[in-house]
Amino acid sequence: MPDSRPSPRVLSVANQKGGVGKTTTAINLGTALAAVGEKVLIVDMDPQGNASTGLGVSRSARKTTIYDVIVDGRPVGETAVETAVPGLFIVPSDPDLSGIEIELGQAERRSFRLRDAIEQMRSDPAGPGFTYVLIDCPPSLNLLTVNAMSAADAVLVPLQCEFFALEGLTQLMRTIELVRSSLNPRLEIQGVVLTMYDRRNSLSAQVAADVRSHFGPKVYETVIPRNVRVSEAPSFGKPALIYDLKCAGSQAYLKLAREVVSRERARRAAVAAA
Repeated sequence: MPDSRPSPRVLSVANQKGGVGKTTTAINLGTALAAVGEKVLIVDMDPQGNASTGLGVSRSARKTTIYDVIVDGRPVGETAVETAVPGLFIVPSDPDLSGIEIELGQAERRSFRLRDAIEQMRSDPAGPGFTYVLIDCPPSLNLLTVNAMSAADAVLVPLQCEFFALEGLTQLMRTIELVRSSLNPRLEIQGVVLTMYDRRNSLSAQVAADVRSHFGPKVYETVIPRNVRVSEAPSFGKPALIYDLKCAGSQAYLKLAREVVSRERARRAAVAAA
């Protein structure tokens, strides 16, 4: 009997500018998606391993990591670690990832190592059955980011509401076009998430208006506010939704998760009707 489980939707959480809330978004969106009934895998592709730390996975607990997947071809399912959040798993990171470009050199399919591993997981009828895979990318264009975008169905872009964030977004658009034209023609922008929004700051409102005028409906209605509790949570190894469910940031990520699921359902319905 064929496997009726849906294939996981793979989203790269990416922006070449640092400090825009990529890891915070990956952790808390993943937690919120799990809270609404999805089975979620976060892939930590940043050598700093902040997503792993933010979900309470200590260095000593990282027996196998994304490094083993990329370099040695270990199956994704074997490296996934269950977190304290029901339904949320993570493939942790490793500092050795920082040398991956030199280590792989001219190795065969060096840009497709993560894609091959995810496709293997997708095709396994006895696989873990994830419905979403969120890839937390490093804040730079390197082999790790290229692997993430080659493996992804779409890119989810966290965008900080400040002037220089718009310049970083232009660079990211060029990168997405480059990957689409040469490595992954199906890659699209899934959505843009406005982060660190400060209602007291007129610049935040201006940046949000500019982004919405340029990207239109690609920009999520949900805006993630600047929130102290969200910033504190990683130091306790917890997502904000576990650390303080009632804070404004946690509630915003729950709202975002519902919007993501709604958008993905509409996309699947449109594909089925086509």
